[in-house]
Amino acid sequence: MDDVVFIDDEIHNTFKSTEISHEDVFLNITGASIGRSAIAEKSIVGGNVNQHVCIIRTKKNELYPYYLNAFLLSQKGQNLIDSYQAGGNRQGLNFEQIKSFKIPLPSYKEQTAIANLLSTWDRAIQTTTQLIAQKEQRKKWLMQQLLTGKKRLKEFNGEWKEILFGDFAEIVMGQSPEGSTYNNTCNGIALINGPTEFTEKYPIKVQWTTSPTKICKEGDILLCVRGSSTGRLNIANEKYCIGRGIAAIRAKKNSDHSFLEFLVENVVNKILSLTAGSTFPNIDSKSLRSIEVSLPHFPEQTAIASVLQAADKEIQLLKAKADQLKQQKKGLMQQLLTGKKRLNYDLND
Repeated sequence: MDDVVFIDDEIHNTFKSTEISHEDVFLNITGASIGRSAIAEKSIVGGNVNQHVCIIRTKKNELYPYYLNAFLLSQKGQNLIDSYQAGGNRQGLNFEQIKSFKIPLPSYKEQTAIANLLSTWDRAIQTTTQLIAQKEQRKKWLMQQLLTGKKRLKEFNGEWKEILFGDFAEIVMGQSPEGSTYNNTCNGIALINGPTEFTEKYPIKVQWTTSPTKICKEGDILLCVRGSSTGRLNIANEKYCIGRGIAAIRAKKNSDHSFLEFLVENVVNKILSLTAGSTFPNIDSKSLRSIEVSLPHFPEQTAIASVLQAADKEIQLLKAKADQLKQQKKGLMQQLLTGKKRLNYDLND
């Protein structure tokens, strides 16, 4: 609801057929989000949908809306939606196609029982996701405090020195090889050009070049410096050729590498805050090198890195838990929404 658009009463009164009722099922029928489904909660009752959304209003005591929503989001439901798309590309759905959907329909009580069971997984996923967001905010706060000396670890009290980031870290800006040297047959050295190769932590190999230009070392911090993905970070798990969309950053002598990883993240956020509002912000070598940073002595760098690594580990464990819950729910949907697995429930409930 963060970017919801409002209309006045006069326009609303001309769109009565699109007015939202409680527990309407929404289905995206055009664009990149085709096939996404959701339930209307009370807070948006009386609003309207636009041409990208179809309202499905179920018959009371015949089709439970939360069961329908779960089916539409299931693999079988998504396959059904795909079956109406020419050439496998999701183009759009019309009302006649939606009306023709055939869905497995147990009794209303069983529909309710299935939906209620799946909702327990939804709540667990939502709770875990909210906890991840809280932990990420806490880590962000810790970084802002610990990496600037605003908050000190109790065993340290020495003065920090103010230096330029370029004096603390070595920065190698990428340079793209000739396009004619690219290949996907593992010939030469793997090429990192931008976010296509980035994952949660380490890059993947997508293409290679037989004429490498700039090279990063194993352990280097890889930073996207161009386009909409500017600011994304990965760690080089081996030697790569880096294209013009990438910078490689490594610690200089007597600098803690793990501390540097967190410092880069903080520095990048600072640079991006200066380019707020830019459609495609870029980070150049001069901007990186000229950012002023506060630097503690090596032992304190290591201690700060350990605190932030512990915060990272908490977040990663929660993300793994969320992924596990999503997979469990997916498996349940596959079983329950096809009738392969039946629930034991009290018909008199």
